[in-house]
Amino acid sequence: MGVVVALVGLVRVSTSKQETARQHDALDGLCVKVFEEKISGSLAVDARPALGAAIDYLRPGDLLAVQEVDRLGRNLLEGLLVLNDLFSRGIAVKVLAGIAAGEHIERSLILDLALALAEDRRRDIVRKTRDGLAAARARGRIGGRPRVVDADKRRVILARHGEGESIRTIAAATKVSVGTVHNVVAEHRRSG
Repeated sequence: MGVVVALVGLVRVSTSKQETARQHDALDGLCVKVFEEKISGSLAVDARPALGAAIDYLRPGDLLAVQEVDRLGRNLLEGLLVLNDLFSRGIAVKVLAGIAAGEHIERSLILDLALALAEDRRRDIVRKTRDGLAAARARGRIGGRPRVVDADKRRVILARHGEGESIRTIAAATKVSVGTVHNVVAEHRRSG
């Protein structure tokens, strides 16, 4: 690969409410430039503007640097998949900490093992979740997230909608998502 010219950092969190300071602390002093994105790590590499900008900024010999491989994706497995995508583009990566720590220019036995372990863990979580939901159903309970709209909040949403308020205004006032308000209104229309 030759001599590394520079490290170009990538900091990623999924939402604007999450903090990036820990990642910046690890990367800012090492990198010539650090790109930051507040976007889902489940998006494809080409759909992530900051990652794309970091890739475009790289010169031959440079490495893309991340604090941990899961910062490349939504979790360890997806981070390793993005890492593999970067290798296919000829991009070398330096991971500062965690399961894939080190400088990588291509897939290796260690990374393949980490990918296999992460995939196995994901399958295990899916299986346990499925088994837990089936056991709950057998006991008469339905799994899933609790509803955020109780009967009182539903009445408020429908009353405000009946008075002509927009779905967005109702969502802000009742502190639920626009989609939730839309679902309450649509469900009411179907049943009424």
